[in-house]
Amino acid sequence: MAEKSYLDLKSGVWDAKKCSGCGACVAVCPADALSFAEGEMVACPKSNGYCKQATDNVPCGACYAVCPRTGSQPDETLGTYLDLLSAKAAFEIPHRQSGGAVTAILANALDEGLIDAVVTVTEDPWTLKPSSAVITKSEVLVRQAGSRYSWWVPLLAALKEAVVTRKYTNIAVVGVPCVVQAIARIRSDKNDLLYPYANAIRLVVGLFCTETFDHAALVYGKLEKKYKLAPHEIKKLDIKGKLDITKQDNTHLTVPLAELDDTIRPGCRICTDFSSLYADISAGAVGSPAGATTLIVRNGTGKGFVESAIRNGKLTVVAGTDTALIEKLAAAKIRKNSSK
Repeated sequence: MAEKSYLDLKSGVWDAKKCSGCGACVAVCPADALSFAEGEMVACPKSNGYCKQATDNVPCGACYAVCPRTGSQPDETLGTYLDLLSAKAAFEIPHRQSGGAVTAILANALDEGLIDAVVTVTEDPWTLKPSSAVITKSEVLVRQAGSRYSWWVPLLAALKEAVVTRKYTNIAVVGVPCVVQAIARIRSDKNDLLYPYANAIRLVVGLFCTETFDHAALVYGKLEKKYKLAPHEIKKLDIKGKLDITKQDNTHLTVPLAELDDTIRPGCRICTDFSSLYADISAGAVGSPAGATTLIVRNGTGKGFVESAIRNGKLTVVAGTDTALIEKLAAAKIRKNSSK
């Protein structure tokens, strides 16, 4: 059977407005032919026109193999797991989003030499513009904590920098469900071009996600134009059934999610994975008391990283996990998007 090329990806995913924007295809393209343009509502990557498979008939198929939108979407709420708990960082993390548990686990892993790099999202504090980054120091990770993962960014585009350019061999990746699904494909596919990436990824932390928002459409097209709120006036954004905006003067503005519908990326509208089913550890604020993070420990790899953080005094377990609430939101996402 002939391997699929980027042309198959274009016709089946990009042109159909199914692209998640995860950046996996950009990362694994051996010709560096794929990229994301700058601008508002960039729905999918662009190609420079060259493809080893389509142009020179050289076997490749890497971009198609890793795409999380070429197969069917899952229909599980919580998925399989070893443990489900609430936890929080046992040390100060100034800008943490909830309990800081993910930052604590990763900081401990960097300090202990369990990983040598983290592929994650950082954010410009003045414009709120997100970007993918490779972080190798725990103090930098702690300083960057609190970056909003509700922003869209082609996160896995930075994976090529981490693996190919900088030669890291023990990488943790933090991302939303489409990112996690792409990594699951990287880990399981037999395409030789994916082995360097699969062998270098040691930990995958998946985040709870209902949808992601386009930065330019939300910040400039909605908050600045409609609510007269400039990016530098925003201290924190939090999404829990609504958009809660904490301003720099610590006052709040609440925006119903219905008003943000036109800022949601098109590819999010078919995703049915809320809890990052294929991660080693899934994490989110839903289901835990205020100031704590829900952790779904899915396998032995995830369990080892969590236990190391607890053993070293970086992570504290707290009581009060509500699995019913997680399942409710996960089921609602499945109902909303499964028919699209």
